[in-house]
Amino acid sequence: MIKLAKNVSLKKYSHFKIGGQADFFVEPKNLEELKEVLEKAKKEGMKKIFILGGGTNMLFDDKGFRGLVIRPVFNKIEASEISPDDIEVKAGSGLLVGELLNFCVEKNLSGLEWAGGLPGTLGGAVRGNAGAFKGEIKDSVIKVISFNLTNGKITERKNKECDFYYRTSIFKKKGNNALSNKELIIEVVLALKKGNGENIKNSILEKINYRHLRQPLNYPNIGSIFKNVNIEKVPQATLELSEKEIKTDPFPVVPAAFLISEAGLKGKKIGGAKISEKHPNFIINFSGRAKSSDVKKLISFVKKKIFSKFSIYLEEEVVYLKP
Repeated sequence: MIKLAKNVSLKKYSHFKIGGQADFFVEPKNLEELKEVLEKAKKEGMKKIFILGGGTNMLFDDKGFRGLVIRPVFNKIEASEISPDDIEVKAGSGLLVGELLNFCVEKNLSGLEWAGGLPGTLGGAVRGNAGAFKGEIKDSVIKVISFNLTNGKITERKNKECDFYYRTSIFKKKGNNALSNKELIIEVVLALKKGNGENIKNSILEKINYRHLRQPLNYPNIGSIFKNVNIEKVPQATLELSEKEIKTDPFPVVPAAFLISEAGLKGKKIGGAKISEKHPNFIINFSGRAKSSDVKKLISFVKKKIFSKFSIYLEEEVVYLKP
C-alpha cells in the first residue's frame, strides 16, 4: 500500500528553490498506484489535490499547500518500428525530457533535437506545447492518453483534438470545466524518424550549449517568465523599434526579453529575486533566499513597466500554486 508523506517541503521540487510545505505528498509510479492514492484521498476527505510535473514553470507559495500534492513518476518508454524510417515512441508523462532525448540518441531517433536542454517532464511539455529553435512538441505528437481524476475514465486524443497552440493545449486552458482541473496526461505517443545517432547527439548538444551561453542556468530559475509577443499585438512604433529582433516562434513574435531590456529592467531586484542580465526574460533566485512574494512583485512590476512604455500586455508562462 502506497503511503502519503506529511509536511514535505516543495522547495526541492521547484527549479526556483522556493516554496513552503505541502500537508501531504506522494509519488505514484503507475496508474494503479495513482488510483489507490485518489481513493485514499477521497476516503479521508482531502478536497485540495494538485498534480505536479517537473516543477520547471511552477511558483509555489511561501505558505506551501494545504492539501495533497501528487507527483506521478510515470517514466516507461518503448519504441516500435512503423516503417524502416518511421518510429512510434510511447512514453510515460513523468519521463524527463532529458531522458527522452537520451533514448532518442541511443535508438537513433530524430525529431526532438530542438528540445536539447529543455527542463521538465514530457507531460508538462505536451500540456504547455513546449517549443524552442523553431520546433514544438505538437509537431511530433500522434496522440495523448489522459486520466480523469474525478471519474477514472481514460481518454485517448489524436493530435488535432489536443487544441495545440502557442505554449498551450486543451490540457492547460483555464475555466470551470477545463481539462486542466480534472485530467492528467499519463502517456504520450510520438512520431519520430530514423536518423544518424552522432548527428542527433551533436544537434542536441548544440542546443544545450546555446542555452548555457545565453541563459542564467547557474542560478535557480523556472525558464522564460513571459510569452513572446505575437507581432499582431505589437503597436507600430514598437514594431519598427524591434524589427531586427523579430523571430519565428512558431509565428512572428517580438521576444519578451527584448522588450524588458529596452525598458531598462535588466538587473532589477525585489527581495531575493532579480531580472537576469544574461537573459532578461528570466527571473533568478540570485540570493538563494527569494520568496514567492518577491517573484510575484517583480513580475507585476515588469508587466506594468512594459505596458506603460510599449502598450503591450505581457502574458506569463508561470503556473502559480496557491496555499
